[in-house]
Amino acid sequence: MMPTGSLLDTHLTNLAAALVPYRRCERQLARWGADLAHRLAAGGRLLVAGNGGSAAEAQHLTAELVGKLHDDRQPLSAIALHAETSALTAIANDYGYGDVYARQVRAHGRPGDILLLLSTSGTSPNLVAAAQAARDVGVTTWALTGVAPNPLADACDDVLAVASPDTQVVQELHLVTSHLLCEYLEQELPAALGAVADPVVVHPGSAEPAPVRTGVEVVLGGGTGQQVDA
Repeated sequence: MMPTGSLLDTHLTNLAAALVPYRRCERQLARWGADLAHRLAAGGRLLVAGNGGSAAEAQHLTAELVGKLHDDRQPLSAIALHAETSALTAIANDYGYGDVYARQVRAHGRPGDILLLLSTSGTSPNLVAAAQAARDVGVTTWALTGVAPNPLADACDDVLAVASPDTQVVQELHLVTSHLLCEYLEQELPAALGAVADPVVVHPGSAEPAPVRTGVEVVLGGGTGQQVDA
C-alpha cells in the first residue's frame, strides 16, 4: 500500500525542484511582458495555441488580456486559436490536423504580431508547423515548453523552457508564466500607451524629429501660417 501523502509529497518535490531554475527566468519574463505591452498598445495582436491542457492554458492567457488581470484597463487583442471551433474542425477535415494552427496564423498573423505556442513536450507537429507559418508572414514566435532542446524551441525566435520531466509540473509553471507575463505587461502598459499617444514626425532631411502639430493651421492673406488650437 502506498503511504498516505506520498503522491502529494512527490508532486510538490518535483515542483520545488523545477522552481529553482525557473527563478532565473525573471529577466526573460519582464522582457516578454514589456515587448508584448508595446506591440499590443500599438495595435498588434497576440495569437496563442496549444493542444489539450496547453490549449486550456492558451485560452486562460487570452482571457486575461482581453479582460484584465488586476486593475481595469483597455482590452488587448489576443486570440486562442483552438477556440474557433468551426475553423479548427473545418481545417482539420479539409487539410489535416497538422495544419489547424498554421492556416489560422497565415489568416490572422501580421508583421509585428506575436505567436505564443505552448507544448509540454515541444514536439507537437501542428505547433512546429504554426511556427514555420509565422516566420513566413513576419510574426514573432515564442514558445513555452518542457525540457529543451526540442523541435518547437528550435523553430521559434525565443523559448522559455521549464526544466522538469514531469508534464504536470511543466503545465503548472506555464500557468505561472502566463500570470507573470500579464503582470509585467500591465506594469509596462501605461508607458507603452503613452508612447503611442505622443508620436513624433521626422521631416525628410532632418536629423531631429519635429513635434506633431495639433489644431488647424490658418493661412492668412500674407501667406503666413498661424496655428489655431482645436
